[in-house]
Order: sequence, then C-alpha cells, then structure tokens
Amino acid sequence: MMRTTMTSLTQKMVVAWRKEFKRCMSSIVTRATGKDKQSSQILVSPPLVSLDFPEIWASSSDHDNPPSGHEICGPRTAAIIDGKSIAEEIRLGIASEVRRMKEYTGKVPGLAVILVGQRRDSETYVRNKIKACEETGINSSLVELPDDCKEDEVISAMSRFNEDPSVNGVLVQLPLPEHLDEEKILNVVSLEKDVDGFHPESMGNLAMRGREPLFISCTPKGCIELLMRSGVTIMGKKAVVIGRSNIVGLPTSLLLQRHHATVSVVHALTKNPEQLTSGADIVVTAAGVPNLVRGYWLKPGAVVIDVGTCPVEDPTAEYGYHLAGDVCFEEAVRVASAVTPVPGGVGPMTIAMLLSNTLDSAKRAYEFT
Repeated sequence: MMRTTMTSLTQKMVVAWRKEFKRCMSSIVTRATGKDKQSSQILVSPPLVSLDFPEIWASSSDHDNPPSGHEICGPRTAAIIDGKSIAEEIRLGIASEVRRMKEYTGKVPGLAVILVGQRRDSETYVRNKIKACEETGINSSLVELPDDCKEDEVISAMSRFNEDPSVNGVLVQLPLPEHLDEEKILNVVSLEKDVDGFHPESMGNLAMRGREPLFISCTPKGCIELLMRSGVTIMGKKAVVIGRSNIVGLPTSLLLQRHHATVSVVHALTKNPEQLTSGADIVVTAAGVPNLVRGYWLKPGAVVIDVGTCPVEDPTAEYGYHLAGDVCFEEAVRVASAVTPVPGGVGPMTIAMLLSNTLDSAKRAYEFT
C-alpha cells in the first residue's frame, strides 16, 4: 500500500514538473522570438539543468507479468558470467602488485572512506570495501559520521584525506542524507584521489576522443572488464544502456562508445523501451527496478549485464530481504547468450575496480611502474 501511494505521489510530481517545464519553455520561446520586446533572450534553448527531469521509473509491480503472447519458455541456454570469480582473479593480481610496491618503495596504497548515516546497504558496501582492502594489502581509513552531521564536517574529513600523502584514494559512500549537498561535497575530492571517477574532468575526458581520464567510474569499468574477459566483442555491436545516472548509466554509455559500440540510452521517459532494447546485442541495465527487463525485451543471443541491485522483502531470507536485479533472470537465461547474476555479477567487479583505481593512483603518486 505504501509503495503504491509513493508511486502515485511521485508520478503526480512528474506530471506537475512537466507542466511547469512546458510553461517555462513557452515563456523562453516567446522572449527569444521577439514577441516579448522587453527581453534580452537570444536563443530558445534553456539552461541544461532545467531539462533534468526526475528519473522515476514505473513501480516494479508493473513488471510482474509479461503481456499476453510474450511468455518465455524453453531451456536455460545462457552462460552465467561469474563476476565473483573474475573479480577474485583481478584482486589476486592487485595483491601481487601491492606486495611488489611495498618491496621496492616501502609504501602501499591507501584508501579513505567516509560513511554518513546508518543505512544498512551503505554499511554493507563499506564493510565489503574495507575487507577487500585488507585482503589485497591496501591500507584503509574509515570515518563514520551521524545522519544529522553538518556539511562542514564531511568536507573537513575529505580535506584532511586530500592533504594526507599516505592516502591515494578518497570516496564518500552514496547516497548521502538529503540535507547534504552531494554535488558540493563530491567536488571537494581531489582529482588525483577521486578513485570513484566522479570528477567532472574525468567524466569529460571519458567523453572526448583522444583523452584519457585519470579514473574511470568503477561500475562501468567493471562492466567492460566483464564483457572483455568473457570474450564478448564490443566493437561494431549495438548496445543499449538502461538508466542514465552520473554514477553508472552515463559513464557506461560513454565507455561503450569509446570501445566503438553503437549506443542507445533508455531512461524513465523513453517510449517503448522494450522495442529499443530488443534490437541490442549488448544490454547493460542500471535502473534499480526489479524485473524491469523481461525476456521479451531481449534479442535472442544478447549479452546482458545487470547492474541493478534491489532489496526485495523476503521473510525467508536471513536479513528479511533478498537482492534482485533489473533483469528477470529466469526469463533472460532462456533468451540471452550470457547474463550476469544478482548477486555475484557486477557487484564484486565494482569493488575490484575500486582497488585497481586506488593502486593506479598510488603508482602515480610514488612514481612506481
């Protein structure tokens, strides 16, 4: 009942936002076309931030059953892309490099993490990152702040880590409490230590041919690594990225383009997303909506990378919930040629890429090759 109410409210907000947007656009066009003699407006195109619609997907309950005639039958034919074992192989390589660095320089990489609040999922993610650091020989520092902390407290902690030469990577676990300005806080992270790859300069260099970003965002980087290590050809293929967040969707689409795929982006306002997706050779989905992508959305033989990690209530599970992806797994394995599971697919790779970025940062700082 609560989910239905919240969905209804958010949908009403979007409708209201669209009406206001149309009104503003009409006003801009009126001024720019000279109908408003008092205006100095020259172009009709508005500031880009004014185009940022809220990214609100339909409720997951809307995707529980496929339309009539789209039922998926047949055997499970897809290969399962084991992100856990691939990530473990990468971590072993990182641990070896860390030992070599320590032997030759007497130093090891250092990662600092700032956790604000007590979200269970964020605490789990941070715990896994700290454990991964320990297993690969990377030093880790953790600052935990309460939900109601002030913005200055977060910025102060980040500034200390920026100045600490033993720290090569700094990250703030997202999401942050609503009263904190996420953009302002993330902008404090030094470019040279932004191992999450969120800095605008890193994102800009990712978008531009001939440029090399200092860091690539961890999850998109992990997705490409999964594809390549699974023997999937990216060059010349049609790819669809579902979701356009700054953390996953946007950098994934840019990275696929850099690997010469022809990329389409599906978002919450895309009409007939299943039609666009069904023509893709590669599908990377990061919408955060359980069962959004059904079997009939997929082209037979497609490769599916499921970034979605959604807690679903489950009284039989140890913690009262289980994790589900954006993709209806039981249907996808009957259509796709390869698919990542949730959990055990992209998640371990994200942490492995974080460790890899931290190692790269330390190599630059210590001039170690």
